[in-house]
Amino acid sequence: FFEKAYIPFFRTGKELFARLIHESSRMAHGPFVPVNCGAIPRDLIESELFGHERGAFTGATDKRRGVFELADGGSLFLDEIGELPLEQQPRLLRVIETGQIRPVGGESTREVRARIICATHQDLRERVHTRQFRGDLYHRLAAVVAVVPALREREDDIDILATAFLDRASTTHRKIIAGFGDEAMSALRGYHWPGNVRELRNIVERMVILSGERIAVSDIPEDVAGARLPARGLDAITGA
Repeated sequence: FFEKAYIPFFRTGKELFARLIHESSRMAHGPFVPVNCGAIPRDLIESELFGHERGAFTGATDKRRGVFELADGGSLFLDEIGELPLEQQPRLLRVIETGQIRPVGGESTREVRARIICATHQDLRERVHTRQFRGDLYHRLAAVVAVVPALREREDDIDILATAFLDRASTTHRKIIAGFGDEAMSALRGYHWPGNVRELRNIVERMVILSGERIAVSDIPEDVAGARLPARGLDAITGA
């Protein structure tokens, strides 16, 4: 009923990568529905995932479709799946196994078909070992595993991404910018990018707004331009 891809992204452009998987799949004609499991209040998780009927609980004044139903025929991206409470994991496992959902307060089930893409910055195998994540759910999700290194370990991508973000921001802000100076690009490559792709995108947009005809090293925020790539340690290789 579901196609699974478990992706331990380690905070590296997770939704961008998940959307690429969706757009490259045979489910591309359907919707792409992202949801952050760590941002849902615990008492609303079932409603968010599976929907609810009117009157199912206090405050349920209207019928509501959950993200599984919204993603029917497309892809459901469950970001930070490691944050899903242990008590809710059996329900998710059953839905994956049967392809059927039952809204909170509902009496009948509904069939849905979607590609499930999950991401996490945690080591789910370790969480299974410590009994913080169900082993059977992990193995159902881990049909395809892709580990994407952090941006600081993909120096060649910095040039490509920075240029793409520059073109996009220049169009948005109606500015003509020739590109990056050599020193400016060298400074970007030397930064460790703790915020990964999102941080790079935001900094490039800021520079586009403030710069002249070409982005110089003086246009780069001081904490970025003055940084140097740290020595590789445990944190730097966990995503490799």
